[in-house]
Amino acid sequence: MLLSYCVVNTNNRELLLRCLDAIERTLPAGLEHEVLVLDNASDDGSAEAVRARGGDIRLFALDQRTGKAENDSTLMKEARGRYCLLLNEDAELQPGAVEALIEALDNDPRAASAAAQLLSPAGRPQPCAFRLPGVDTALIGALFLHRWLTVQSRGSHTRSVGWTQSSAMMVRRAAAEQVDWLDPDFFVYSDETDFCKRLHDAGWRILWVPAARAIHHDQLATDAEGARRRIVEFHRNRDLYMRKHHSPAAARLARWLNACPYLLRAAAAVVLPGHDPHRYLLNARQALRPWLGKGIREAAEERNRSATFAAS
Repeated sequence: MLLSYCVVNTNNRELLLRCLDAIERTLPAGLEHEVLVLDNASDDGSAEAVRARGGDIRLFALDQRTGKAENDSTLMKEARGRYCLLLNEDAELQPGAVEALIEALDNDPRAASAAAQLLSPAGRPQPCAFRLPGVDTALIGALFLHRWLTVQSRGSHTRSVGWTQSSAMMVRRAAAEQVDWLDPDFFVYSDETDFCKRLHDAGWRILWVPAARAIHHDQLATDAEGARRRIVEFHRNRDLYMRKHHSPAAARLARWLNACPYLLRAAAAVVLPGHDPHRYLLNARQALRPWLGKGIREAAEERNRSATFAAS
């Protein structure tokens, strides 16, 4: 079997159904494939909707909520395809995307993955490929030069990059197995960054393929509590990446450099309308002290305890 579509969903039933519709709509004629869906203990009837949809979808409906890295690894381990197309439920493949990603991997035997260009719902390209993080990229961010010197998703030709977002990323299964899949210590955020770094270290290349496109409905929390948990989780895992792949001194320096632009934005937000200085200050605090606060991992653990208690 050539291709395994691997879709992870958490409480986004309608987007999940749109993602599955897009898979059917863009499926290349004659492509040998399978579709795997992991429902991450959703409370909105997502698993039931997949069952009602019918077809040959292999559904993995979890009772306990787990992290994105663990979920992607679960699906790749279960997959039978040579290539695994990792998809978030909020990604919609566009026509020709699958063919372009397969072609990129077929043409480069040392490429471990090939990622699509992500688009906003309005069709605008989003930054989705980057240099691997380090003190240098933290300094670039502190100088507000990130868009020009760190973002690598630019141009019209397939290129080798540091890391890509995994919202629509095709992975050579043998390469993923070689590096022992994604690291479950990254509950969400920086999981694909760490994965790409370990693939690089093992001698593989990471590709960004602009000819492949996918709409990304980035479902960020808008409520204060949900946004706070995402900020905590984002900085926690960015720091975990630095501590895993760089020296303790580099990780400490990166914390200060990462906090600088948030502090400057917080100061500007005091006089600029439509900006929340408290949000910037929270980001700065978490960048400096990433071990503080409760993030998405803790929210999942609280949900799991409640579900276990209700079932007992």
